[in-house]
Amino acid sequence: MAASPFILDQSQFAVPIHALRISEWRPWIESRADAMKRLADAHDFRGQAGRILIVPGTDGGIERVLFGLGEKTSPMLIGALAQHLPQGDYRIAAAPREFPATIVAIAWGLGAYAFERYKPRKRAAPRLVMPEGADAAEAQRLVDAAWLARDLVNTPAGDMGPEALHAEAERIAKAHDAGFEAIVGDALLKENFPMIHAVGRAAAQAPRLLRITWGLSDAPIVALVGKGVTFDTGGLNLKTEGSMRLMKKDMGGAAHALALGQMIMQSGLPVRLEIFLPVVENAVSGDAFRPGDVLKSRKGLTVEVDNTDAEGRLILADALARACELNPLLIMDFATLTGAARVALGPEIPPFFTDDETLAADLAQASQDAWDPIWRLPLWDNYDPDMDSPIADLKNTGDGGFAGAIFGALFLRRFVDAKAWAHFDVFAWSPKERPAKPAGGEAQAIRAAWRVIRQRFPPLG
Repeated sequence: MAASPFILDQSQFAVPIHALRISEWRPWIESRADAMKRLADAHDFRGQAGRILIVPGTDGGIERVLFGLGEKTSPMLIGALAQHLPQGDYRIAAAPREFPATIVAIAWGLGAYAFERYKPRKRAAPRLVMPEGADAAEAQRLVDAAWLARDLVNTPAGDMGPEALHAEAERIAKAHDAGFEAIVGDALLKENFPMIHAVGRAAAQAPRLLRITWGLSDAPIVALVGKGVTFDTGGLNLKTEGSMRLMKKDMGGAAHALALGQMIMQSGLPVRLEIFLPVVENAVSGDAFRPGDVLKSRKGLTVEVDNTDAEGRLILADALARACELNPLLIMDFATLTGAARVALGPEIPPFFTDDETLAADLAQASQDAWDPIWRLPLWDNYDPDMDSPIADLKNTGDGGFAGAIFGALFLRRFVDAKAWAHFDVFAWSPKERPAKPAGGEAQAIRAAWRVIRQRFPPLG
């Protein structure tokens, strides 16, 4: 993990940042020196959203930074400062009162990220003095989790195949004194995970189910399940070149589950945490599963494979069935499941699905409080019969090309026996740079999910 983007010493000298709305700009600049007015005029700075104006000092350094917030804006815009300011130490001297200090810190930390495994950044990220009133530990936890998920997603499949993801999960478990179990290769058949085995058996690296267990055995169980397809060719229903290019990110669900689980373990929540990661590569070889095959599942349902590119729901189904055998009080799964979710909501807003109205309301509120956008889509019962198969209990797609994200969620629901269940169809990717979101791997929905879990199972003491 890279160095922290935060400074905890409030007394350390740092360049002041004034974050101003357009409506606040004129009163603020009127009381300043003529030289600063001329500088702002020369750069046409009026507090426009995302604009940065560096005010030089007489010694050649930076005297202060002016940052435009526009008018209707979010505290996440602060992340743009960490993305574009020169190396150095900074502090927030002025910002809107309604910007929560902890969210401001999180936005900065998210913006300070860079993926450095193959190409080190040219200069160190700027650092921020932790804003007064911010929960420093909370901000660092959330930033660390996002950086972990981004690093895992950004790493190409050649270096993040099933074995490497296995090693990362085991490393995280050991770091938190958690139990770790791996069921690999043909042992999946012996232990009754036939769909995980079927999807991953064609790859050079064996399929596996990874399990992390943490917390007291008699504590309430929170289960996280994450799709870990380390590369998705589409199988025999081969993807096109453009669709396959980013499929290193198809293990994004597993990355999200690990990142969220890390926060739970770091915080010492009074839960028994169970993380299940079905990890495979959906490859093409003579042993690949085929369209038309009928697969047995752990739950006992038979599934006709309509499309081998709808493989994520197959491996998740076995893992969800296993998690539900533990009778969790809350279960959440994360998956880069459908392109249809992106058609519906775009790359920045993951849909979530649940039949639990209380959980849905809690997630919607947490989304607003955490500035972590998610949006509920329906588990529409009238579509459920469209997954009927004439030769099996169900097939892995719906009829026609509509409502793909809903069909994915409805399929998973067939394997879930838990009232409090939520499914997140994440993109795990930022196609272009946005404030607090460097282009590349992205962590989505975990801040909102974390807020709900922490509220339901608050830390002791």
